Amino acid sequence: MSGGILYENEKVYQRPETVTDEELTGLGLAHSDILDVDSHLVISKDLADADRVTIVTYGGSGHEPAQAGFVGKGMLDIQAVGDIFAAPNGQLVFDAMKLADKGHGVLLLTLNYAGDQLAGKQAMKLAKKAGLNVRQVVTGEEIQYDPNGEDNKRGLAGAVALYHVAAAAAREGKSLDEVAEITQKYADNMASITVKSTDATHPQNGMSFGDLGETDLMEIGAGQHGEGGGVRVPMMSSKDTVAAVAEALCKSLELKAGDKAFVMINGCGATTMMEMLVLFKDTVEFLKAKGVEVVANMVGEILTVQEAAGFQMNIAKWDDETLRLWNTPAHTPAFSKE
Repeated sequence: MSGGILYENEKVYQRPETVTDEELTGLGLAHSDILDVDSHLVISKDLADADRVTIVTYGGSGHEPAQAGFVGKGMLDIQAVGDIFAAPNGQLVFDAMKLADKGHGVLLLTLNYAGDQLAGKQAMKLAKKAGLNVRQVVTGEEIQYDPNGEDNKRGLAGAVALYHVAAAAAREGKSLDEVAEITQKYADNMASITVKSTDATHPQNGMSFGDLGETDLMEIGAGQHGEGGGVRVPMMSSKDTVAAVAEALCKSLELKAGDKAFVMINGCGATTMMEMLVLFKDTVEFLKAKGVEVVANMVGEILTVQEAAGFQMNIAKWDDETLRLWNTPAHTPAFSKE
């Protein structure tokens, strides 16, 4: 059973069927200066005066702070929130796009999972029928670590940095086609791998995701919800783990000496900040040895899976335009830049 506030000694302290609604109410109360919550829509207060392309995304709860924690000035305008680990329906996503539309078009950002893709397809169909000017970009930056495994191209935490770059382009007054092009370019130039050392738990029933169990193994290339597809190896040091993971990402991105890179170390829910900072330090040193300059980063819990231990490493190849867009202001519950 989960050791969190929902379950302890198999005694339920909250009604699990209402936890997403209660969480969203709490989010709105905690960040009333940044966002509004209307049922399962989390809406940036910055949207009220927006005269630009707007940015919408959607996804299940249970991944906090993603994605609702990144709604606000300089990032997402609206997130449509589904139940735990479940995409919202297409109608809700369409409602979010309709609400977000300010006459300059709406960019819909989708993570590459079956449920999200289905909801996005439904929403885009409704939007086009309604005459909305919409574009969709799908992020699926996970790379295949096991050469004999499946190439799932799942959408991972790398999308969060993309939110800010896309929003910055929109705030410069770029057209929807231009914002979509910049966003797609970013999506095509990033790569991620998940390393799992303990399984996640489900907040509604405390059950474990996956079968890694109490072992001295870790799984490189694992699915973040407990899906298989990775390679199980004995636990390694941070430096050795980084060498294995970063090398695969560099190869996928064809990074070479003189390139600029963004690095994200995303904790999965039970990894300490101390561990994440050590991983980041080792990644910077690994890339420096290759002549690759790390020009920006995110380190922390960004997209979690309820008590899973391990991390996601995301590396993106950047150019001067991407860095300029990144170095613009943002203010959300989980991310701020001056």
